[in-house]
Amino acid sequence: MKYSFSYLIKMQFLGFRFSGWQKQTNAKTLHDMVDKTLSFVFESANYKTIGVGRTDAKVSANTYYIQLFVETLVEEDSFLDSLNSNFSPDFRAISIRQVDRSFAIINAPKVKTYHYYFSFGEKNHPFAAPFLVNIDENLDIELMRIGAVLFQGEHYFHKYCTKPSANTIFKRTIASCELVENKILTASFFPKQSYILKVAGKGFLRYQIRLMMAALFELGKGACSLSDIENSLKEDNDRHYLRNIAPASGLQLYDIDFK
Repeated sequence: MKYSFSYLIKMQFLGFRFSGWQKQTNAKTLHDMVDKTLSFVFESANYKTIGVGRTDAKVSANTYYIQLFVETLVEEDSFLDSLNSNFSPDFRAISIRQVDRSFAIINAPKVKTYHYYFSFGEKNHPFAAPFLVNIDENLDIELMRIGAVLFQGEHYFHKYCTKPSANTIFKRTIASCELVENKILTASFFPKQSYILKVAGKGFLRYQIRLMMAALFELGKGACSLSDIENSLKEDNDRHYLRNIAPASGLQLYDIDFK
């Protein structure tokens, strides 16, 4: 079907109870929930939605975009109000703007910023589980800060990708990577200290950031060294992905900057 109008909708969601963005059989997914909500908003109008990218199960988004294709012109303010009133509490629409029908949300140049939130030591309050991963061992945070910077720049990420295709490009550039104290996401039930791995780049491989975070956890525990991480990023690495993958719930798609 040919749709006459195209819109870019900015939204947020808590992904903890969902099996990721992509629609799946016998699983509750974010895309399913968005489309079901839109069916109440539009009632009888035909529409189609495309997400800016996949997310893993339990991953949340402070910023996410969908492209909406629809037959009729949308009155933006009333549409946004209707969308939010029909959304479950896990979702919130922030803005909507019309874009040219030739705009392709997946292929459009963009920089994505991810945050991974974690703490270590005493077990967290259960209410923190959807947002914050807890490591029960002590971590050398200062060493992990140094390790995080090693990922910055152009490297070969064979060891930081699962189930690649024959066409997967492993040579990637990370625009920035740093580990900082968490001052962004706070709550009364959070531990006194928590941390964020902030990673920005144009595109990421399957599980890449969670594998990077797991490597930094191993570094912080003393189970690997800075040279181990350096060697894992070289072109002549053994190209077998690392076994440890950090839990998904700590990962958040924090921002998307369309270029």
